[in-house]
Amino acid sequence: MARIRVTKEFHFEAAHFLPRYDGLCANLHGHSYRLLVTLRGEILKDATSPKNGMVIDFSVLKGIVERNILQVLDHSLIVRKHTYDLPATCTHFRILELDDQPTSENILLWIVERLRTALPQQVELFRVRLYETATSCAEWTVEDNA
Repeated sequence: MARIRVTKEFHFEAAHFLPRYDGLCANLHGHSYRLLVTLRGEILKDATSPKNGMVIDFSVLKGIVERNILQVLDHSLIVRKHTYDLPATCTHFRILELDDQPTSENILLWIVERLRTALPQQVELFRVRLYETATSCAEWTVEDNA
């Protein structure tokens, strides 16, 4: 049976800074991120199912990404844990603390780990691309991480 890849695109806004970086990104700044999630699986062959002919219903994928990724990242501040003591006034802000420097690469790995545990068993996470700018992205693929 043929394996098919399906991709859905998402967008979110977030801020970050890279402590001890030797360039402008050491300053607090934001990005309009573009996220592409590609899954691989077999087409459902069940004439009795409303999902017949699909690898996954795009609305199901949308819900998974919204709940597990966008509700955490959109309009958030992404920082490295224990870098600074955030003031008490920040308690009402959406803040994601990563174990490592909040680079596109590390944000991407955080996304991949959350997606891998949230996806239904009949599909495989195949590729995730995270564009920090229109011309710069980090990419994870299953083939590189087998």
